[in-house]
Amino acid sequence: MSWARRRRSLVAPAALAVAAAIVGVPIAASFEAHAQPAAAGEHPWLGLAMDKDAAKSTGVRVSHVVRGSPADRAGLREGDRVVRVGTTSVLHAVDVVRTVAQHAVGETLEIGYLRTGTAEQVGRAVLARFPSSDDMMRMDLVGAFAPDWKHVQGVSGAVPSSLAALRGHVVVLDFWATWCGPCRIVMPKLSALQQRYGAQGLRVVGLSTEDAGDVAAFAQHISVAYPIAVDTQSETTRDYGVSSLPTLVVVDKRGVVRDVSVGYDPGEDAQLEATLRALLGEATPTD
Repeated sequence: MSWARRRRSLVAPAALAVAAAIVGVPIAASFEAHAQPAAAGEHPWLGLAMDKDAAKSTGVRVSHVVRGSPADRAGLREGDRVVRVGTTSVLHAVDVVRTVAQHAVGETLEIGYLRTGTAEQVGRAVLARFPSSDDMMRMDLVGAFAPDWKHVQGVSGAVPSSLAALRGHVVVLDFWATWCGPCRIVMPKLSALQQRYGAQGLRVVGLSTEDAGDVAAFAQHISVAYPIAVDTQSETTRDYGVSSLPTLVVVDKRGVVRDVSVGYDPGEDAQLEATLRALLGEATPTD
């Protein structure tokens, strides 16, 4: 990885709290201590995010299921309560992590869960190799409708009221921070793209989880050519699964995510522009 590709990890406390609930990822230290696999790529992965603490009811509530993950293929959905992994009853998210870690990639695990009523349902998940956070994000987003924004406050430029308000446009969401060196390299390039393709329907929007005043001052200082908003409660950042900055999410005219880029590689500038040109050439939805 070149120096330009390196990126800074997102450190917003709220984002970290959610990340730490993803099976195998967040609790990487705990996971590795119990699994001790031969290689990092051999970590078994289920693909669930769970509430950090168990509620008073039975089992562990699933807060998210990664698209295309073993859990997704096994039929688990957000809101289910996992009560058993294999033959082990679970009460906390860490119980699920530790139990999964004791099994091997390719092994089939029964997942007992509650959805409605009190009868346990069973899904059979074939454990996959643990993907990188970048690959996990692409799995979850590309090909799906982009999550709408929550508690987003405009601080610079004309920030749309919602992502839905941009339907019919090609959108680039730039997740960034003032302290992020690579973000400072990317932002002028995004400004240039906005100026070059804005008349054809491109809309770039920057999102930061930092203080609104700091973000507004920074945007003014660098004369950014696209609107900037603050994700006031980090909910939108979490919904997109952002864990590193910068992260660019490209959304087509229908509102479907078509590409995700994490970090910055100057060799990918031409590819991003080519992707945007192709998407701008697609038909505008009429319904």
